Amino acid sequence: MSLEENGIHFISGLPRSGATLLAALLRQNPRVHAGMTSPVGSIFNAMLGALSQRNETAIFIDDTQRRRLSRACFEAYYADIQQTKLVFDTNRQWTTRLSALTTLFPRSRMICCVRNVAWIIDSIERLIRRNAFELSGIFNFETGGTVYSRAEGLSKGDGMVGFAWNALREAVFGPHADRLLLVRYETLITNPLGTLAAIYDFIGEAQFVHDPNRIEPCYDMVEFDARLGTPGLHAVGTSVRAPERTTILPPDLFARHESDTFWIDPARLPKAVKCV
Repeated sequence: MSLEENGIHFISGLPRSGATLLAALLRQNPRVHAGMTSPVGSIFNAMLGALSQRNETAIFIDDTQRRRLSRACFEAYYADIQQTKLVFDTNRQWTTRLSALTTLFPRSRMICCVRNVAWIIDSIERLIRRNAFELSGIFNFETGGTVYSRAEGLSKGDGMVGFAWNALREAVFGPHADRLLLVRYETLITNPLGTLAAIYDFIGEAQFVHDPNRIEPCYDMVEFDARLGTPGLHAVGTSVRAPERTTILPPDLFARHESDTFWIDPARLPKAVKCV
């Protein structure tokens, strides 16, 4: 059974916006496979590079073969899983690959997790301060820096937050916007069952009864975060809870990024884009 027959969809959007929590909830459904960022995005990019004109043998590869080989990245990686499960592959770069994904998997949809950018930067800064004796790979294991330089690094075009935000806007205002469902972090943590019901409805999948108070841990994420020097980056609790807290960012820094949350105003979104 091919991925298209059994189903493949994508999770993308902004970091620290609930993608790991959403995947943990989706995994409660025995028909669903979902997790943190998979290797498929990197493999897919490497394949595109190998098939490009920078490879002198590309003259022997036509567009049909390119599509077949690109699709093989997904088929090979999920060869065992896709026999029985609906796949959700997670990667922040997928919002930049909508044209290709739509061609390869015409029935696929993309769930984009979003959150106030100021709170995203606040969340990352909390992790950095919590791991005071660890140097984080997010900042190339550098020893210096301030909250301002870290926020600037995160929000620049190739930064962890800036790239994802630009990629999200590319997808939202692009020709395949009807493939997107924006899931606000605030909605996910305050109404997880309603959010999941909206996702199932969006992808045309039968509803499943989830339990937001029984989330199973994924120990692979612990090792991944430790190697990145940022323990807790993908940690989720055993239940969905809406934390109440004040920001640790300086007021001017927090205010600088608050206006980046364009999806809260329906008038700023294309009609084709759905948001919960």
